[in-house]
Amino acid sequence: MTSEVTTVQTSDMLVGKHDKKALLKTPYNLWFQPNYENYKPNTATLSELKKHTEGVTITVFMGTWCEDSQHSIPEFYKVLDAIGFDTEKVTLIMVDKSKTTPEKFENGLNITNVPTFIFYKNGKELHRIVESFMESAEKDMLKILSRQPYKHAYEN
Repeated sequence: MTSEVTTVQTSDMLVGKHDKKALLKTPYNLWFQPNYENYKPNTATLSELKKHTEGVTITVFMGTWCEDSQHSIPEFYKVLDAIGFDTEKVTLIMVDKSKTTPEKFENGLNITNVPTFIFYKNGKELHRIVESFMESAEKDMLKILSRQPYKHAYEN
């Protein structure tokens, strides 16, 4: 079941570290809010996912200009909110169209596509989701956090 996705082209671009609140302001809320509200995560998967979040932190690289980010980031936050995940444990980094930041937050992390969600457990990278979910936000996150086999879109 695919829900309608809203995308918005704007010349405004956020770059650097931000948090979800930045996406709730105009013009970003024009795509964030409808995509967040329209996403209906699988409740059984959410219940299972919640069991695997202890010690987890997440670093997200996204572009406010990127349609994949405009689609996936609201779904990601909908899942986190549904399981009560502490968003203080999410580092949200906005990149420009060359996927860089003035602070070089991307250095050494091999950010080739956005969005990129990097999942860490006790400081060690478990895996990442690159550009799009393979099944759904919650199913991909569950596979990674429960250590099931997972390959992102650009992995052989």
